[in-house]
Amino acid sequence: MSKKVALVTGASSGIGYAAAIDLYNAGFTVYGAARRMDKLKSLEDKGIHIIELDVTSEELMVKSIETIINNEGRLDILVNNAGYGSYGALEDVPMEEARRQLEVNVFGLARMSQLALPHMRKNKFGRIINISSIGGKIYTPFGGWYHATKFAVEGLSDSMRLETAQFGIDVVVIEPGGVKTDWGIISADNLIKTSKNSVYETSAKETADKMRKNYSGTQLSDPRVVSEAIVKAATVKKPKTRYLVGMGAKPAIFIRKLVSDKVFDKIIKSQM
Repeated sequence: MSKKVALVTGASSGIGYAAAIDLYNAGFTVYGAARRMDKLKSLEDKGIHIIELDVTSEELMVKSIETIINNEGRLDILVNNAGYGSYGALEDVPMEEARRQLEVNVFGLARMSQLALPHMRKNKFGRIINISSIGGKIYTPFGGWYHATKFAVEGLSDSMRLETAQFGIDVVVIEPGGVKTDWGIISADNLIKTSKNSVYETSAKETADKMRKNYSGTQLSDPRVVSEAIVKAATVKKPKTRYLVGMGAKPAIFIRKLVSDKVFDKIIKSQM
């Protein structure tokens, strides 16, 4: 029997990079995809196939799936990991940037799933693993558009799971907490840029400083914690619908369920 085939989007760094390697080590034929091919070169050196992919480009999305099917004849695992965090007060973020955040984090994920599903149905097997966040269950100031995308991924995944189960396809959500990647630094930089000369500038700077300190420290989880959950979701006979992993993830969700909105607001303000 031929190896199962996995595609990981956003594979040039962080969680996606670790997932591509761990899936390869678990015996999958792996395709790592991202916008910048130069960032994928080290994956290729390890035996992983690489593909140029921008999840805002219909042409590249279609081409990525066609390439895999032409080469392998199948696609078993799709890890929808591509995404970013665009931070800023709702009043400050241009609608063009808000639309781009949705385009990458939600519509790109949805379109990649649309393209993969016919091939999974044909084989009566498939796993679509969507990388969400605890930010799909909780909220922070200045993260409105990012949280909107992750809340959307949660709902979209739940509906897709019910629709595709009849074809032997599982839809799994991974909800990372604090993970040591460049995500937080990039988001903090975006927040400072967006809030310049804004009425929110002072509070935004305080939040950005805390984000940078947090993501520059040593308390956050290694991306491997998340990639290990991805491999588990890809390999076990009956995967969970959700995997809550990474620093602070389980306590944050537990507290959110336990306390009122106003109490949770105070907790979040004290942290951010």
